[in-house]
Amino acid sequence: MAEDVFKALADPTRRHILDELVERDGQTLFEICGRLLARHGLGLSRQAISQHLAVLESAGLLRTRREGRYKFHDLNTAPLELIVTRWLRPGPPKDTA
Repeated sequence: MAEDVFKALADPTRRHILDELVERDGQTLFEICGRLLARHGLGLSRQAISQHLAVLESAGLLRTRREGRYKFHDLNTAPLELIVTRWLRPGPPKDTA
């Protein structure tokens, strides 16, 4: 699972998508495409953005929900928290000498 998260985070476009979802969660594909173009100059097709969203979803970094004919994308930070706590877990002091 951590490998999928690192793979998803390796691409700058996917990091921009996550940045946009941090700022405003629950966006549609159309909204994400518009924000990526306006804020980052990324004029990718909706199909290309959909593929990036699929990678993020398979890594568990976002969840989707449907309301009527709209599909909303919500950030899920749980996989990141698992990775961070793996190395930041309290333990005995480390010898720095």
